[in-house]
Amino acid sequence: MNLNILWFMLIVVLFMGFFFLEGFDFGVGILLPFIGKKDVERRVLMNTIGPFWDGNEVWLLTAGGGMFAAFPNWYATLFSGFYLALFLMLLALIGRGVAFEFRSKVNNVKWRSTWDWVIFGGSLLPPLLWGVALANMMKGVPIDAHMNYVGGFWNLINVYSVVGGIATVFLFVLHGSLFLTLKTEGELLERARKMALRIGGLSTAVLFLFVVLSYFQTDMFTKNGIDPGPIPVIAGIVLISVRFLIRSKHNGWAFAMTGVTIILSTLTVFLGLFPRVMISSLDPAWSLTIYNAASNHYSLQVMTIVALSVVPFVLAYQTWNYVVFRHRIKPADHLDY
Repeated sequence: MNLNILWFMLIVVLFMGFFFLEGFDFGVGILLPFIGKKDVERRVLMNTIGPFWDGNEVWLLTAGGGMFAAFPNWYATLFSGFYLALFLMLLALIGRGVAFEFRSKVNNVKWRSTWDWVIFGGSLLPPLLWGVALANMMKGVPIDAHMNYVGGFWNLINVYSVVGGIATVFLFVLHGSLFLTLKTEGELLERARKMALRIGGLSTAVLFLFVVLSYFQTDMFTKNGIDPGPIPVIAGIVLISVRFLIRSKHNGWAFAMTGVTIILSTLTVFLGLFPRVMISSLDPAWSLTIYNAASNHYSLQVMTIVALSVVPFVLAYQTWNYVVFRHRIKPADHLDY
């Protein structure tokens, strides 16, 4: 295995970790105004993800940093071509972070309600835009022979990418509702479980529609023949099983299965791209790959040593964080948010 492949794998793992972890707290943020009927209930919902949300975003920062260092041409083309979408995503994440910190500082109904909807919007927009971005990476965007994106913002908006964005939102909402069944109790737990039942069918249907469209809009599956391989098939079977697990009140297994679906779906996208990282819709020969978009060999060597030295400590710390804050949140608890 050469270093180009190794760093592609590392970035894929970082994106899988980001979508799995940030997926459930995006889901909780979207559900905040709907499951939390009273102020104290909304504070409980916020505190279920309070110790985790900022640490989960580090996975995205690390993936972006790794992309910048290992594949600078990929980073440059992606961030310049998707500039407006990523700018809107950044604004949403900033607003969401500010809302978490300021929402409960003032005991005023209008103040708190305003921040609740900022959290909702800041949690809805990023998964929607990520779904749109990944769909366009799969479908292809106008990239010229010099690796420059030559389209505009509206080139990224089409039926296929919008369906991808909606599918991502529904999947994260399902993931978040199941996370709440593990972190709340009583009436909140039941509301979260009922929401998961309602959203589960929609999530499966929209994701299935996105897969069908992918057969016609991309070469993700057809480049290796009509058989997509075991990974997307397993992802589909696992997602279908979630509804049955919820009905039998195996909430932990249901949450694990949505997590597996997110991980396998992300893996399917990047395996379908490999060795490409961005597809040119103008000429396939102009597509960015892990070779023409990569840094020099020495840079990859140094980065590998640094990553292998530091990453285990980061993973250990985040694992410890989840262990420490593993308990269910109750209205009677001290609520920081």
